[in-house]
Amino acid sequence: MSRMTSLAAATAFLAAPMACADMATPTGDAAAGEAAFRQCIACHVVVNDAGETLAGRNARTGPNLFGIAGRTAGTYEEFRYSASMTAAGEAGLVWDEEGFVTYVQDPTGFLREYLDDSGARGSMSFRVRSPEDAANLYAYIMSLGPEAAE
Repeated sequence: MSRMTSLAAATAFLAAPMACADMATPTGDAAAGEAAFRQCIACHVVVNDAGETLAGRNARTGPNLFGIAGRTAGTYEEFRYSASMTAAGEAGLVWDEEGFVTYVQDPTGFLREYLDDSGARGSMSFRVRSPEDAANLYAYIMSLGPEAAE
């Protein structure tokens, strides 16, 4: 293995815990996110692996948001995504706070920029109004996810 390859591998290995730490420590306020999530329950639900509904109702318009942090976009098996969201996942989009916050404020705009495709469209029509509300939503969803239980 060349010296540069070894250095790159070591850097990636050392950076991995930081990426995981970023997913586990959202910047928003989970309590404020819980209140904001009321806007999301018409389409989304948070149901854990045991089948318990942690937030929302039995909504099926949008995917289950349980364990979204670190999930490849467009891969929740029980949901049919738009072609653009599936393409974003295939292009490497993995949900983290930054991506989530940007996406929920302008889903179609986010996908167009991410995919560099002016024809890309997302299925989500709702837009979260502010970055603060979006960060709070992410913090709340994270507080319900498997990462919170660890």
